[in-house]
Parts: sequence; C-alpha cells; structure tokens
Amino acid sequence: MGDPLQAEIDARDALRFALLMKADVIPTPEILQRDYLDGAGLGVKIFTPGRIVNATRLARAVAATPENYRYAIRECLPQLPALRSDLRAIYLAYAGLLPKRPLPAIKIVFGAGNSGGTASSEAQVIGLEVTCLPGTTPEQFRTKMRAFFAHETVHTWQGEQTQQALADPLLSQALIEGVADYLATLVTGEVPDPPRDAWARQRESWLWQEFQRDRQAMQADNDSVRNPLASARFRRWFANYRSAPEGWPYEAGYWIGMRIAEAYVAGAHDKRAAIQELLELRDPAWILKASGYGL
Repeated sequence: MGDPLQAEIDARDALRFALLMKADVIPTPEILQRDYLDGAGLGVKIFTPGRIVNATRLARAVAATPENYRYAIRECLPQLPALRSDLRAIYLAYAGLLPKRPLPAIKIVFGAGNSGGTASSEAQVIGLEVTCLPGTTPEQFRTKMRAFFAHETVHTWQGEQTQQALADPLLSQALIEGVADYLATLVTGEVPDPPRDAWARQRESWLWQEFQRDRQAMQADNDSVRNPLASARFRRWFANYRSAPEGWPYEAGYWIGMRIAEAYVAGAHDKRAAIQELLELRDPAWILKASGYGL
C-alpha cells in the first residue's frame, strides 16, 4: 500500500461470513467450506493455517459460542467504516516514523475464536469475534481496533528469526511482540492493554525475575528451544489467551518486551536507527544488554 490516505478496511470476508449466521442458523462444516473458506480472500487464507485450520474446527467454535459471533456481526461489523479515519491517522504516523516501510492491507475476518489478529508480509488480519466480545462498547471497540491496526502492522515488517533469536525463544518472543506494542504506543499515544500495563507496573521487579528464571531454564532445555509452544514456561508469558496463570493478564510477555524496547530506544543516540535494529532483531540478548533493562 502506498498512500496512507487511501488505506481501507477490507471486511468482505467478514460480510460473507455474516450472511451465513442469519435467522439464528449455525452453519455446518459443509456450508462454511462452500460459502466461506472456498473462494475466500487473502485474509481468510492467512488466518486458516494456524487459527481456523479447517471448516470442522470453525463450525465447532461457532456452535460453542454462537452469541459471540452474532454480537460481533450485530454491534461491531457496522462500525468498521467509521474506523477508516483512525487507520489512516495511524498509517500517516508510521509513514513519518518509518517512511521506507510498506503499509499492509487490512483484512477483517471471522475465525475460530482463538486469535484477535495476525500478520504476514502481505496483510494484517483481524478476527472480529475476538476483538468484539459480547459487552464490548463502541468506545472499547475503537480503542482495541486502533491498537490492532498499530501492533499488527509492525509484525508485517519483522522477518525470519536469526540463529541467536531461535536459541533464546522467550526473550525473542518478548521482543517480537513488545516491539510491536512499543511502536503502537508511539503512533497511537495509547498504551496497549491498560489493565495489563497497570498490573505489570505494580510488580515489575518481581515479574522480571520470573521472566529471567523461565528464560534461562528454557535456554538450558533443548526441547524448549526446539518447540517453545510446548513449554509450560513459555505459556506463562505467551499463547495463553483464556489460559494465563491465575491472577495474571494474558500475554504478560508482551509487556516485558515493550519495556526492553522502550529502554533500548531511550538510551540510543540515534533513535530511528535503534527502532530499525529492534525490527531486525538480529541478536535479542545484545538488545537486552544494550538496553540496560533490569540491571
């Protein structure tokens, strides 16, 4: 995408899904395959491998929480056109901050209730049934969508992980997500997930000690390095939507990474160059050391 003033929110796949939920009908796997997954746009194609997976899984998710989907269709899908100005403002800010970075297309879809968003190099994709849970007000939806527009855009700029990053999976994931949250604060002026931010700031020193303990244990365990998602230590911090440790917010590792990114840029003489280094993330351990965070 070139001109931020031409940015649009593409909800065509979401509108196709909405047609299948009319008259209190819960679509079968066959209907979802034929009328949603087959012939789907780029957003659904990006969302399918790790989130929707297949029509059977999607049908099961819809049948389990049909009101979540109906609420999002009824209350939030009609709000999307009004958010175009927010998207364009965020993209104008990114064009000023990182003028050489391409701005991704925005795709709105309905998924299997397990992800609010993801990104590829081609587009950022937002799952409406997660970003608009029952009870979400228009103001809350706008704030959440602004955060997603800003956060997921950063993921479209992050490349393959280096060997140094792969050997340090907890810190690497913290910086991947935390850099996205940090840049989102720069272009929106809002901290992503204020309740998580308030919770973490009250116990920052303890939280950092816990993170470091889990990080070092994972680095010493070859299985955890090879397959971080299978590690209980990793899931304390990431990939724990609806399954975070008791008393913890979801995805507390995002906050740790954001704080490291803040410290790294604050201490850099050339702050734009520092942001580029955070996006490239060649050596997460060196970034942490240079940031001075936790020392």
